Amino acid sequence: MSTTLKNVTPQDILDDLEYRGLVYQVANRDNLSKKLSSERVVLYCGFDPTADSLHIGSLLPILTLRRFQNGGHVPIALVGGGTGLIGDPSGRSTERSLNGPETVAAWTDSLKRQLSRFLDFDAEPNAAKLVSNYDWLAELDLITFLRDVGKNFTVNYMLAKDSVDSRMSQGISFTEFSYMILQAYDFHKLHADHGCSLQIGGSDQWGNITAGLDLIGKMGGEGDAYGMTMPLVTKSDGKKFGKSESGAVWLDRNKTTAYQFYQFWINTDDADVVKFLKYFTFLSREEIEALEEELKANPEQRVAQKTLAREVTRLVHGQEAVETAEKVTVSLFSGDVSNLGEDELVEAMKDMASAKIEQEGDVPLIDLLVACGLAPSKRQARQDIESGAVYVNGVKQSGIDTVIGADQRLFGKYAVLRRGKKNYAGITFA
Repeated sequence: MSTTLKNVTPQDILDDLEYRGLVYQVANRDNLSKKLSSERVVLYCGFDPTADSLHIGSLLPILTLRRFQNGGHVPIALVGGGTGLIGDPSGRSTERSLNGPETVAAWTDSLKRQLSRFLDFDAEPNAAKLVSNYDWLAELDLITFLRDVGKNFTVNYMLAKDSVDSRMSQGISFTEFSYMILQAYDFHKLHADHGCSLQIGGSDQWGNITAGLDLIGKMGGEGDAYGMTMPLVTKSDGKKFGKSESGAVWLDRNKTTAYQFYQFWINTDDADVVKFLKYFTFLSREEIEALEEELKANPEQRVAQKTLAREVTRLVHGQEAVETAEKVTVSLFSGDVSNLGEDELVEAMKDMASAKIEQEGDVPLIDLLVACGLAPSKRQARQDIESGAVYVNGVKQSGIDTVIGADQRLFGKYAVLRRGKKNYAGITFA
């Protein structure tokens, strides 16, 4: 994010968070509100490296950290280089697969780079910080950990936490059972070394967060400590948030293109779009309310969805990515892809059915339709061409003997086929 913060006066941002629906649980809300109004609060959120990229489910806590920074407070983004080697049982019904140290270390570095795009690390006096819990967890020896940390937790206390209790029928390893203590120790460590007094996380993290609050008190931590959770994001149709037809929606452009990312948001249901504008954008209350009224008056214009897609894509990938995504969207809607640059065309094709053709010379269009899956058989392909339903690079085709030669290949090696209005396929000629 490009905004630079300078000399921001600390603010109580809880009212804005509550307007946006971002507050699910708060430990000692009244005292936290007073603290946020009177001093610069250090807070943190943890992100375990379970892949080489974060996905959009992580956007809510990331942007909430940024909201606190905009309010004058100091955010710490903690990457779980240590806890990522253990596995968090929260929100899972089965044991998490363990990854090797080298893999987790590489993923930790990737997540650090991603998080650096959303927080301002130069905004004195409330510059963000980025840490990895591997730095202190790796130094703990087993005896010290059991004596000084583990003794503060009873088994009964841990069994009562939802993250553990929900796994008892399927079974939980001692490895994942211990995760709660490690996360609690993270909070204690940040409280002691950085004056961190607030941990935020998803609602499935409440048990781990309150365990940290308890540990800080038992280990003699000075000063108040607080916890806050945000709701898990849900969709009105009951489908899981963060999934597209092609799978998870990642923050890494190499895993989810800017066009795919933009399309995910622009396809938001009317019933969800206002909630997501509150969750995932920095638009003001007045701007969001105006978009809500526009949605009611002219839902077919999808102004709210277009704004949501534009704002979130800009936050994650930048303005140039927004312009590319919108250009690709217009081109595919019109069916004319000839005005796209090569990089834009390749990005558009990643969201299509595809086929790679190694045959030299002219290739029958019928064969291409079958190869890419737009037609189940040559017979159906012929019928589609004869009915005028088939387009190549935006141009309608009418002859069943049509071949695709070098002169119809965009940039010498691509062709975009369309059957009907919305069924696209990208062909790459080797």
